Formats: sequence, C-alpha cells, structure tokens
Amino acid sequence: MTLQNQPIGVFDSGYGGLTIFKELTRQLPQYDYIYLGDNARTPYGSRSFEVVYQYTLEAVSWLFAQGCPLVILACNTASAKALRSIQQRDLPIIDPSRRVLGVIRPSVEVIPEITRSGHIGVLGTVGTILSESYPLEIAKIAPERLLSVTQEACPMWVPIVENNEIETPGADFFVKKNIDNLFAKDNLIDTVILGCTHYPLLSHVIRKYLPEGVTLLEQGTIVAGKLDDYLKRHPDMAVRCSKNQNRQFFTTESVEVFEQRAGFFLGNEVNAIHIKL
Repeated sequence: MTLQNQPIGVFDSGYGGLTIFKELTRQLPQYDYIYLGDNARTPYGSRSFEVVYQYTLEAVSWLFAQGCPLVILACNTASAKALRSIQQRDLPIIDPSRRVLGVIRPSVEVIPEITRSGHIGVLGTVGTILSESYPLEIAKIAPERLLSVTQEACPMWVPIVENNEIETPGADFFVKKNIDNLFAKDNLIDTVILGCTHYPLLSHVIRKYLPEGVTLLEQGTIVAGKLDDYLKRHPDMAVRCSKNQNRQFFTTESVEVFEQRAGFFLGNEVNAIHIKL
C-alpha cells in the first residue's frame, strides 16, 4: 500500500466487531478502514490463551501488511487474551511506530463518571469472563470508588445474535435468565457493561429486564469516542491514517456467508474478499 493509503484496521474473530466498526465509521467517517473477520476460526472464546494470541497475531500482521498503522482489536476475547502480549512482545520487533489497541480498557475508563453505587456488572462470553480482564482493568482505574465487580457468562447470547433469533421467546428467556443471575449475585449493581461486541444487537431485549435506574454501557459508542480522543492526542498517528472514506471487508470464511451476516450487523450491503491467514 502507498503512503496515501494507510487505513485503520479493525479485527474481530467473528461478526460482533462490526458493531464497533459501525460506530467508528459513524463518528470518524473521514478515515479509511479495513475490517478483517477471522470467521472461519470463530469462536475464539473457548480457545486457549496461546491459540487466541497466535490467531490474533496472524490477523494483526496481515493488517499491517495492508498498510494499517493502527489496528483496533474489536473483539473482547482477543483484547483479553492477546493484546498485552502483542503490545509488549511483538510490536517492538515488528514495527515500534505502529499501534494495536483493544476494547476493554476504553470501555472501563468511563465507569467512574457513571456509577453511583460503585457496584459494576459485566455480561460477557465464557472466555472473556474467565480471563478476569474486566475486573483487573476496573481495579486499576479507580479502586477507591469501584467497590465491586460481578460477572455473568452468557454463552447463548452470541448464537442467538448470529442465528438472527433476537426477536424470539428464546432470546427473552436467556437474556432474562442471565440478567436475573447477575443481580441475584449483587442487587446494588447500577452500571452494566456489555463485554461482547455482539451484545449491542440485543440491547433492546436486555433493557427490558434490567432493573430501573441501571445504566447499560455499549462498547461501540465508547470505543469510537476514545479513538477520536486518542487521535487528537497523537496527531502523528492521525496524520498517518489516510482519509479517503474507503471501506474494505475481508473474511477467512465464505464471502457469501460473510456478506449476508455483515449486512445484518451493519444494516447495509457489503462486498467482501476472501483471504487465508
């Protein structure tokens, strides 16, 4: 790629990262973007730390090869299991001037401004919950104000979204079950984080079962706002990212399957290209 074509890379193991991509392109439409979905190897949530790290590094390396100076891991599992290793171990060798950012840290940075009780709930996949990434990150930002972090794994939510079962009794059943479980553990929770990029598509169902007065945090809006802040604080990176409003989509899965599902997530038609990692 030429110096004039240096898009922002957005990576996810599946389709949920498209909810982040959608907000990035809405809030920062001037930039070029490449979305890469490793859909052939999804889900990452149940895989080991080492496998997730290896798969994520392959994806990041591919995006770097396409000219991306900045890559967003729009995947909670990759952010939890691979981001730190890539930042500390690989970037200094590959190219110290490039950046890889995740979605977990930006998501928790806003919590101190929102919570009143200091009791936080996290809804996520089994892999993200077991990684303890959210409690660890939350503990770093304002330990004196954030008193408790309670987690609930929601293994059925991603299949519900990916199979377009959102408007069914099954969706209501599993969403209510997990939210009831969360608040049974701690009824003082006043802020809930959706710790999976698929979950915003269920947000209208989730809100039906949240107790009154509880704030629901969706990652897309937060991550896009934080990226805007980051680029303003790092004008050298902002200058490197090309601004032609181009969008490209790549998948390791069948193009036809990706285009159909991506269209559902984004609300418009997309054209994708198949690659192998």
